[in-house]
Amino acid sequence: MSNFRRGQNQSNPNKLNVILSTLIFILILNVTVQIWLLYAALNNALENNKEILIPAFVASLVLFLVGFGLLYYLPTGNKRQ
Repeated sequence: MSNFRRGQNQSNPNKLNVILSTLIFILILNVTVQIWLLYAALNNALENNKEILIPAFVASLVLFLVGFGLLYYLPTGNKRQ
């Protein structure tokens, strides 16, 4: 494993703000796409179009795993020693 987390946590506050802002934006975009997939899947299910349900579920699962993987890059902040 690299020393990415250590270098990220010891950096200046501006870098932490940029990293957090970017991650929050990506996660919000991710959740928005997941809500859109849920809306599309429910509309098609109500109209008895079952062919969209499995691809929507798979896409939503992939987006969830990407969002969960992005949590690794969250900085923990400056720790006092």
